[in-house]
Amino acid sequence: MKTKNKITLSIGVLMIVIVCLGLFASWSTQMMKINTENILKDNYNSVMYAQRMLNAISLYDSDSAKAAQIFTQNLKRQKLNETEKDEKQITRQLADAYEAFHHKNTSRNRMQLEQSINNIIKMNTDAIRMKSETAVEGAHSTLLWTIFLSIMSSVIAIFMLLKFPRMLTSPIKELLEGIIEISNHNYNKRLNFGEKSEFNNVATSFNNMAEELSLFQRSSMAKIISTKQYLETVINAIKEPILGLNDKKDILFANDAVTQILNIQEEKIINRSALDLSLSNDLLRRLIRGLEQNDNNTGEKSNNEEPLKIYSDDKECYYEVHYLSLSGNSGTVILLTDITKFKMLDNAKTNFISVISHELKTPISAILMSLKLLEDNRIGNMNSEQKELAQSIQDNSDRLLKITGELLKMTQVEAGVLHLNPKITKPIELIDYAIKATRVLAEHWKCNIEVEYPDEKIPKIFVDNEKIAWVITNLLSNAIHYSSENSRIIVGARQLNGKVEIYVRDFGKGIDARYHKTIFDRYFRVPGTKVQGSGLGLSISKDFVEAHGGTIRVESEIGKGSCFIVSLNI
Repeated sequence: MKTKNKITLSIGVLMIVIVCLGLFASWSTQMMKINTENILKDNYNSVMYAQRMLNAISLYDSDSAKAAQIFTQNLKRQKLNETEKDEKQITRQLADAYEAFHHKNTSRNRMQLEQSINNIIKMNTDAIRMKSETAVEGAHSTLLWTIFLSIMSSVIAIFMLLKFPRMLTSPIKELLEGIIEISNHNYNKRLNFGEKSEFNNVATSFNNMAEELSLFQRSSMAKIISTKQYLETVINAIKEPILGLNDKKDILFANDAVTQILNIQEEKIINRSALDLSLSNDLLRRLIRGLEQNDNNTGEKSNNEEPLKIYSDDKECYYEVHYLSLSGNSGTVILLTDITKFKMLDNAKTNFISVISHELKTPISAILMSLKLLEDNRIGNMNSEQKELAQSIQDNSDRLLKITGELLKMTQVEAGVLHLNPKITKPIELIDYAIKATRVLAEHWKCNIEVEYPDEKIPKIFVDNEKIAWVITNLLSNAIHYSSENSRIIVGARQLNGKVEIYVRDFGKGIDARYHKTIFDRYFRVPGTKVQGSGLGLSISKDFVEAHGGTIRVESEIGKGSCFIVSLNI
């Protein structure tokens, strides 16, 4: 039977049950109404007429005319309301008794008349009682039938409630189970609802789909295996170490280069948990820790800034770690780029600069010493041109000596041999040192240096005096070079957010916001800058400040000058 017919049949049965209950209830109510009306209307009226006739007899002695009128009226009404068996005969006897009483008012006739009236009362009261009992029995029977029909209707409704939804949902449930099996890649699942079922076409389509998927799986599996082998060949051909993880940090693939530096065989690493393997492998533990730190800090997988140092084949190797996120955040590829050659070149460059800087300081010192001798009047006086040339030599030698000093400091930072000798220092002492060191330069450029120092006491700081003083001196020197004549330069200190900030503010042309971060890179100079320099001063200043756990930043706008701020811990 089709679903449409099943629904029609079920609704039809329920409607028949509802109509039957409604008809039975209407019939029962009507019968009870009829019985009640009979009791109240006919018999009750006869009793009421008889009572009035009895009252009329009581008035007969005092007012016979009125009593006769009342009696006669109620007797006529009684004759019109003869509803019970033998009631007509008793009413005739009552009329005869009244004629006898009316003709001759004797006690015997009165007694016979009252007896006739009482017979009518008794007959009607007996009828009322019988009809009441009949009504009660009818109501009881109706109640029983109502209960019986309600139970039968409930049984039918419960049967349909249990059976009918199952009849409708059974094929749908079976179809849903089949779909779940297909989604779980069980393409051997088949459905059979019978040839007469209206879901037969659905079952046929489902079975055809499952067969096609099964064929596709068998055909595509070979392609997947072939592609997997191809990818494995490509990955193993890459010389850089590559490690693939899924979102649960299980290892999906690893090429020969990464298994070699991890010192783990390939068959012991594939499809294993990287977290479990990292418990006994230091290098893998460092890679996983770097991945977790990147996830926690940025929410995205990014590259490690610090190179990874590994001892492999009895030599020191350096790798740059890259975390590449797979599409849909389904995993991560860890790529290690070998930068050992570049690290060695960088070290060679650092050593070369260090050696050259040391070697240059000796001839520069000799040039300055010879220049001092030339300027000594005891040797002889120089003319104006000679003095101009000597001043040019002095300026260039000082500039060259400053550059070599900056190069030496840079090589110390790069080589990791920067030594700090911190001690408790007042910020004002560092500011005084920088002002004294740049006094001659400020007078030459006619710059006015102002000091801003709060009246309240500023906490002392624990720093290397020489290096932080060099930073403040470098910032103050830059402010003088980039300011016009008769300009103001402000240097000061303040306490802010639990730190001490030392700042140098100038009112020059300012720095474009695009370069606020890059000006601290080595050898970088703002495009269009006419002031000569090596581009190392701010980079070295940043290294010195960060070595103390502090920060350095710039606040600047074009046309409004610049303010360099050094923030140090109290």
